[in-house]
Amino acid sequence: MGNSSRKGEGGEEGEGEGKGEEGEKEKVIKKTEEEEEEEEEEKKKEKEEEEEDEELPLGVEELLASGDPVLDLSYRKFRRLPRQVLGLAHLEKLYMCGNRLRRLPDRITQLQGLRTLALDFNKLEDVPLSVCQLLNLTRLYLGSNRLVSLPPELRNLQALRCLWVESNYFQRFPKQLYDLPHLRSLQIGDNRLHSLPSDLWRMEALRGLWLYGNRFEEFPRVLLRMEGLEILDLDKNKISEFPSLSHLPNLRLFSYDHNPTEGPPKVSEEVFLVGEGAQEELEARERRIERRRKREQEREEEEAAAAAGSTEEPAIHGILKNAGSAPGSKATNGGCVPNGHPTTDGGGGGGQEEEEGVEFGEGELEYEEGLEYEREEFSCEGEVFDYERAALEYERAGLDYEYEEEDEPPQVMRRGT
Repeated sequence: MGNSSRKGEGGEEGEGEGKGEEGEKEKVIKKTEEEEEEEEEEKKKEKEEEEEDEELPLGVEELLASGDPVLDLSYRKFRRLPRQVLGLAHLEKLYMCGNRLRRLPDRITQLQGLRTLALDFNKLEDVPLSVCQLLNLTRLYLGSNRLVSLPPELRNLQALRCLWVESNYFQRFPKQLYDLPHLRSLQIGDNRLHSLPSDLWRMEALRGLWLYGNRFEEFPRVLLRMEGLEILDLDKNKISEFPSLSHLPNLRLFSYDHNPTEGPPKVSEEVFLVGEGAQEELEARERRIERRRKREQEREEEEAAAAAGSTEEPAIHGILKNAGSAPGSKATNGGCVPNGHPTTDGGGGGGQEEEEGVEFGEGELEYEEGLEYEREEFSCEGEVFDYERAALEYERAGLDYEYEEEDEPPQVMRRGT
C-alpha cells in the first residue's frame, strides 16, 4: 500500500508538473500570438498611412513636381516618407534630415538612381533593410539617430564611399564595413567605442576617420598601420599619451583636442595639428622651415656661382711665332712647336713646311696670310705662361675650336662647354 500510495503521490506530482509545463507553453504561445497580432496591426496601420495622402507642407508639391534630381525635405516634421517621393525614379540625392522618421517604406527600393541619402537627426533604431538594397548609393548619412549596430545586409552597398553614423550608440566597431572596398570616409564620432579591432587595417581605402567623442583611454595602435589615412580625429577622448605619427606618409590633419595630454605628438611637417599646444608647435615648425629654406637658397646660389665659374674656361689664344717661314705660308700641327722651329720631313726636305692643313676634329685650322707672330707666349686671362723648348700637344678628342669672327684668330675651348 505504501508503495502504491507513493506511486500515486508521485503520479499526482508528475501530473501536476505536466500540467505546469503545459500551462507555461500555453502562456508562451499566447504571448507569441499576441506579438504577431500587434505586428500585423502595426503593418496595417503603416499601409493605411502610406495609402492616405498626407497633407504636404507648403512648397513641397512644387519641389516634387520640379523634376530636379536633388530633393531636400529636411526639417519638415515628416513622420514618414511622402508617398509621392517613391515615384520619383529620376532622384539622385534625397535629404530627409531633421524629421521624425522611425522607418522607411519597402518601396524606397524603387529609387535605384539614388546616390546620396541623408537621414540624419531622425528616430531610426535600425538601418532599414530597404536602404541596403539601394545598390548605387555612394553617400549614406545616418548620424544622430538611435542605432546600436549595422545590419549584415549593409555589405550590399559595394559602391559606398562615405558613411556617417556619428551620435548614435555603437559600443563595438561594425566589422561589416570591412566588406565595403571603396569606403573612404567614416564618421563614427560621439559613440561609445572603447577600442578598435586589431584588423582594422584591412580597410585600406579609408582616408578620413572621425573617432572624436568616444571612450578611448589609450591610442588605438592599429591606426599606426593605416598608412592611407589623411584625416584622423580623436578629439574628446581620454588619451593621455600619443605615439609618434611621423611615419604615416599621407596624414595631413590630426586633431587631438580635449585629451589629457601635455602636447602634440610627433608628426611630419605636412600635418596640420589641432589641440593643446598645436599653435606653438606650428609656429615653431614654420620658423624651422623658413631657416631651412634660406639655407637651401644660399646653397643653390653658391652652386650656381660655382657652376658659372666652371663654365668660364680660360680662352687660350694661340700666338705662335713661325720663324723661318715666308708670309703666306700655312702653319700646321705637325710643323709648329713653341720655339718656332718647324718640323721637317725625315727624307731631307731641307726645312720645307708641309703644304696641307692638319684636321682638328671635323675642320681645318688655318692661319690667314699676312699675319705676323711676334711673341712666343700664350696668354691666359691676363697671365703669361712661358714654354721653353717644351712641346705643346693638343688632344684631338678634348678640344673644340670656335671662330668668333673672320678677322680674329680662333679660340681654343674645351669640349662640352
